[in-house]
Amino acid sequence: MSVAPNHKPVTPLLTVDIVIEMIDRPGRPIVLIERKYPPPGWALPGGFVDVGETLEAAAVREAKEETSLHVRLTSLLGNYSDPARDARGHTASAVYIAEASGQPVAADDAQHLEVFVPDDVPVLAFDHAKIIADYLAFRQTGRPAPLRQDAP
Repeated sequence: MSVAPNHKPVTPLLTVDIVIEMIDRPGRPIVLIERKYPPPGWALPGGFVDVGETLEAAAVREAKEETSLHVRLTSLLGNYSDPARDARGHTASAVYIAEASGQPVAADDAQHLEVFVPDDVPVLAFDHAKIIADYLAFRQTGRPAPLRQDAP
């Protein structure tokens, strides 16, 4: 473990991402945001966990901040921690599946949002294409994301 000069451990930043299913629409399409800040592109709603906040509370908060939706978390899809998943630095993300209804509105870090059929999404930022692939497999099998043990 690395230790900074202030004697605090240097660890990955903790994040959450949320696959929001719109349960009031046919086929349960999902919400994607177009990022306002670098790195640009389409992404799942999500962000950094605040100190003193649970992962679940962070997921609900980030969903509300970026989409204006009140979500109900239904499942933990998986954890994603590839050191290269975010060009800004090493992050580890807990990814949740959530349900919502109503009209999503882009806010906070989202400059725009759209609702997409999950198997027809645009090119995504970060490792979100892998997350969507795992989500589609989850919808078919009911099993969470596979454990990836291909670490160096």
